[in-house]
Amino acid sequence: MKKTALLMIDMINNFNFHEGDLLLDNTKEILPNLSKLKKYAKKNDFPIIYINDHYDTWDTDYKQIAQTCLSPKNEDVIEQGIPGKEDYFIMKPQMSGFFRTPLRSLLEQLEIQHLILAGVAGNICVLFTANDAHMRGYSLHVPENCVASNTDRHNHEALKLMAEVFNADIKAI
Repeated sequence: MKKTALLMIDMINNFNFHEGDLLLDNTKEILPNLSKLKKYAKKNDFPIIYINDHYDTWDTDYKQIAQTCLSPKNEDVIEQGIPGKEDYFIMKPQMSGFFRTPLRSLLEQLEIQHLILAGVAGNICVLFTANDAHMRGYSLHVPENCVASNTDRHNHEALKLMAEVFNADIKAI
């Protein structure tokens, strides 16, 4: 089995943007699956790497980003986006987890060959991260029940693209 890591993408999120409420609702639907996926990763000793936008804080401390984004409507989602003590956290300035971040160096140090991607938004940040991972030679699993987008159509189209173009396994966990 290839050495695997789980990437949790943009789970600290303020959802204050066009169609943000739609994305929030869809994200809440996948929370139980994300919890199962994280337990699976821990059970199998897969490193968990949280990758997140900075929300104009430019802070590498997830606690500061979470505080900036926290509201009563999203606290259950943010709870899923908080790394454990043994997990990694990377702040990203753009849509891809690889763009101007130390992600590639970390994955090389951990000797990772296979990535499981989960989080939001499936048709934006998850898709761009999957694209960059594919171009760097990583094999991919993007469980369809662990990714949310603003609309089901956008989510389905992104998953189909990841499966067909990036050869990602999209079967649910």
